[in-house]
Amino acid sequence: MKDAVVVVGGGLAGVEAAWRIAQEGFKVKLYEMRPKKMTPAHRTGKLAELVCSNTLGGLELTTGAGLLKAEMDLLGSLVLEAARHARVPAGGALAVDRELFASYVTEKLESHPNVEVIREEVTEIPSDRPLIIATGPLTSEALTEEIKKLVGHETLYFYDAIAPIVEADSVDFSKGFWGSRYGKGGDDYFNCVLTEEEYRRFYEELLKAEKVEPKEFEKAVYFEGCMPIEEMARRGYKTLLHGPMRPVGLIDPRTGREPFAVVQLRKENREGTLLSLVGFQTKLTYKEQKRVFRLIPCLRNAVFVRLGSIHRNTFIQSNRVLRPDLSLRSDRALFFAGQITGVEGYAASAATGILAGINAVRLLKGEEPVVPPRETMLGALVHYITEKEGELQPMNPVFGLLPPLPFKVKDKRKKKELMARRALEALKRWLEEVKIPPAREALSTS
Repeated sequence: MKDAVVVVGGGLAGVEAAWRIAQEGFKVKLYEMRPKKMTPAHRTGKLAELVCSNTLGGLELTTGAGLLKAEMDLLGSLVLEAARHARVPAGGALAVDRELFASYVTEKLESHPNVEVIREEVTEIPSDRPLIIATGPLTSEALTEEIKKLVGHETLYFYDAIAPIVEADSVDFSKGFWGSRYGKGGDDYFNCVLTEEEYRRFYEELLKAEKVEPKEFEKAVYFEGCMPIEEMARRGYKTLLHGPMRPVGLIDPRTGREPFAVVQLRKENREGTLLSLVGFQTKLTYKEQKRVFRLIPCLRNAVFVRLGSIHRNTFIQSNRVLRPDLSLRSDRALFFAGQITGVEGYAASAATGILAGINAVRLLKGEEPVVPPRETMLGALVHYITEKEGELQPMNPVFGLLPPLPFKVKDKRKKKELMARRALEALKRWLEEVKIPPAREALSTS
């Protein structure tokens, strides 16, 4: 063991791991191949660049993502610190200005005296220990092959889809209205209204549109939380009306009625000059995206600053090869963190990075790795990905992962409130037991 840790990957999991280790007083070598070698989805060389969406999910403690973020806050999350710095209005969701967010994280780590950021591609598993591999869903082909050899099982993959972004000035705001579902969160979303005839035409053209197909030797397996809109449309005429185009909870102030269908636009930056199409991840060709999405009335003259795309998402069968502390079963000093472990979503990826960082430090101190209690969202999540029977598919933080309460509660919201309170209390006790001081109080929903 050396008094330093190598972290491979500068995404959300990698930066959280590096931050935790550096803050504990140990040296970190953080490898990130960008900008020398780019991925199909990234556009900059900044650490923690967000590519799929600019929102880290909801903040309410009665949601899985909200509870997990509250736990991360107690663990001293750098990602949440950066998110507060770069926050943009998005109702009850924690959305950020991507540029500000990534710049904040990059500056924090590059200026830290215990962190050395190395801009090189890692093509072989480093011999350094402790070692954290947090290369994310876009792990390079060379390293993917090395990971396959290491874990002894062929790495699985599926495709993530990215939603387009348009210039706000190019949107026809007379064709919709501002507002959040059920009036929650104020006017943070613009709702593009479609009549039944407009929806029918959009749906029919969406089905006919040309798509980017996977290579012959690749099989596309889509995660439900990031399903391309055209894949949803193939399931039936009304599927989109119960998904990203659902009008439920929205009343058009111009008519006093619920629209037939809506497309929501969310602010991508603080100034509101960029808007993303909520839930419109796509694998349509660039030409077809422009043609089909401009059938949405408010987007007929839209200027697209980023078009949607698809990319391979690599992850391992953690339930076959990892311990609940995220170390490799065959190598106690090698940890995996982030989406490569089979967790899904920004918050989950970052949270596993914190845990890997904590345990790498404990090894340096000669202490045993630890795992948060099952009653916590983080503990339940790592238990799921490392203990699940059968094939592992990516998992979001959801309340269904938590152990049930010892008594029955009929009200679903009250039940989740009690489970969230139990989780935070369990985490605080655990932090005291393993002598990791809480960083701050739980994340506020305000």
